[in-house]
Amino acid sequence: MIGFSSDTVETQQKFTDKENLTYPLLGDPDKKLMTALGVKGRSTWVIDKDGKIAKNYPKVNVTDHPKEVLEFVKTLK
Repeated sequence: MIGFSSDTVETQQKFTDKENLTYPLLGDPDKKLMTALGVKGRSTWVIDKDGKIAKNYPKVNVTDHPKEVLEFVKTLK
């Protein structure tokens, strides 16, 4: 798992440390990666073991989203 947002690398590191995350968060303050990927706002992409996008969640509801993604990931083989 990798996360990224338009926050700075320093901000991402503080959040990672605060939440004890075990995966990296990348900073994209210039929004170059977000623009290249066509990402606007919060979204989640699940990448399968073959490196293909298995599911795209273009609009994220932060309350229900983790459970929804976990249920989908469990269906992957």
